[in-house]
Amino acid sequence: MSKPINPGRRESFKKVLLGGAALGTLSSFELNEKKNLPLKGNINHGVCLWSMRPLTLEELCVGAKSLGIKGIDIIGPSTWDTLKKYDLECSMCNGAEISIADGWNDPKFHDQLVKNYLEIIPIVAKYGFKNLIAFSGNRRGMDDETGLENCVTGLKKVLAEAEKHGVIIQMELLNSKVDHKDYMCDKSPWGVELCKRLDSENFKLLYDIYHMQIDEGDVIRTIRNNHQYFGHYHTAGNPGRNELDENQEIYYPAIMKAIVETGYKGFVSHEFIPKSEDKLAALGQAVQVCDV
Repeated sequence: MSKPINPGRRESFKKVLLGGAALGTLSSFELNEKKNLPLKGNINHGVCLWSMRPLTLEELCVGAKSLGIKGIDIIGPSTWDTLKKYDLECSMCNGAEISIADGWNDPKFHDQLVKNYLEIIPIVAKYGFKNLIAFSGNRRGMDDETGLENCVTGLKKVLAEAEKHGVIIQMELLNSKVDHKDYMCDKSPWGVELCKRLDSENFKLLYDIYHMQIDEGDVIRTIRNNHQYFGHYHTAGNPGRNELDENQEIYYPAIMKAIVETGYKGFVSHEFIPKSEDKLAALGQAVQVCDV
């Protein structure tokens, strides 16, 4: 039989758990205490519109501003005037890609992709934004080396334009185990090798913490060892891609501290799908969990 914990010790233990945002969440008391406090400013928060549906872009802009969020991810040029209206950045632009499955690893898509990227890169720059998403595409039986060679061949045709305009093309790391079967850029070593071969500060990886937790784990060590190749981060709880709370396995405060320690100044954008009906409350919790 274990010895009973005295009340003082029990209270101290409770404070340790709450103070450390146990399992990546914060208590409702802490959220209430912190919601009117300014953020620490070490993390530039963004959010993905698609994952916050049915909120409209306008609703998300208003809510994001109230939470200290500075950017909205994965929206195209037709929406950028709305972002400017609210003094928000498009933290990850889209509109040049064909699809997640049809990407740079297959030469048959190169002509269309080159045309798309050459058209949109100057528009991204005109709005004062910096990041433009890209995808490797699915394997369809292709080996890793062939995929790398094909990506290098295609991306070199648009990198000079990106460099000219100060735009960073960012290829997203996605898991192929659960969400994107057959996707090629599903491990950080493959993506890092692509960065090395292209050898340009205007090509980096979008490191999605949720996706990489699924496909390779060891998140903090990977970030510390390869941070120079990571130009953007996404969050979500795993399993389920939901809130960053005690029902999932990723301890986000430690990961955010590791990111800050690398000197990173870009965006960390929240791409989870809230179970809660109050999407903005769930988003506010994620911001507080990651405010290190």
